[in-house]
Amino acid sequence: MMNHAISDYFHFDQKFFHTLKPLFFKPGFLTNEYMAGKRVQYLHPVKMYIFISLVYFLLLFQSGHQFVNVNNTPDDPKSEHAAMDSVARDPGIPSYLKPPMIAQLKKDSIKNAGKHIGATAKSKVDASTYFLSPTADDSTYTAYLASQQKLPENKRDGMIERFYNKKAFGYRAEYGARTKDVILEAFDHNIPKMMFVLLPICALILMISFRNNKKYYVEHLIYSFHLHCFIFLFLAIVIVLEWLTPSADVNGIISFLAGIAIIWYAYRSLRVVYHRSRWRTVSKLIGAYIMYLLSFAVCIALVFIISALAAG
Repeated sequence: MMNHAISDYFHFDQKFFHTLKPLFFKPGFLTNEYMAGKRVQYLHPVKMYIFISLVYFLLLFQSGHQFVNVNNTPDDPKSEHAAMDSVARDPGIPSYLKPPMIAQLKKDSIKNAGKHIGATAKSKVDASTYFLSPTADDSTYTAYLASQQKLPENKRDGMIERFYNKKAFGYRAEYGARTKDVILEAFDHNIPKMMFVLLPICALILMISFRNNKKYYVEHLIYSFHLHCFIFLFLAIVIVLEWLTPSADVNGIISFLAGIAIIWYAYRSLRVVYHRSRWRTVSKLIGAYIMYLLSFAVCIALVFIISALAAG
């Protein structure tokens, strides 16, 4: 068992690094090689996607643009200092990230100092305000149902409103003001699953856009896996570079160049795989990109709704 486990690991490792070079520097090459039957020396697209997406989303959620999560309350003016001490002593945070994080916490502490008095009074007013608040003023869902029974039948809430209020009252009872954080956390966990489901949709979009190429659906699907593998791995490298250069101006330049590189890679890989002219490839790329964005927006909305239902 140990022999098989070690051999399988190094076999995967060898194939993975052998696949990286053409994935990065030869757009579309891996797809053509795979469809030509030359697959032994390269990593399977699905295995590669699972591994790369795992690395990418771990880095993405690890950065999260929020290194410290502290529940600061107006009644605890020392929470910012506790956060600074937590950052300074945390062995899991790289040393080069600690100075900018502490500096940011100091800025937040100064900004919040002037708001402390007003925040205490405001907290009493906002205590009943929650993310996805119920549409009724009742305190519980049971009280809401009782109020509905007292109304004439034609003035009662419909099935959708009753279902919404049931979830909203449940959130308020279980999570209170933390409702938004709970839903967003569930939403973040479902994003990787959504991206995996989005791959067949991307392949369908390519099949429609390049229908004159007479390619099978599986060929478009393989290309979708390879394209997303490059994008995720490239963005993972960008995240690491942004960690190493915490300057906002430098990070903005890196993000801009990364966007240009991804667009060029998509254009070049489409030309290699589908053998269209330059301008025809550009027009197809724009059309496919618009359809992909629309599909992405619909999937995001559905995942948010599913996350909200599942979290409650």
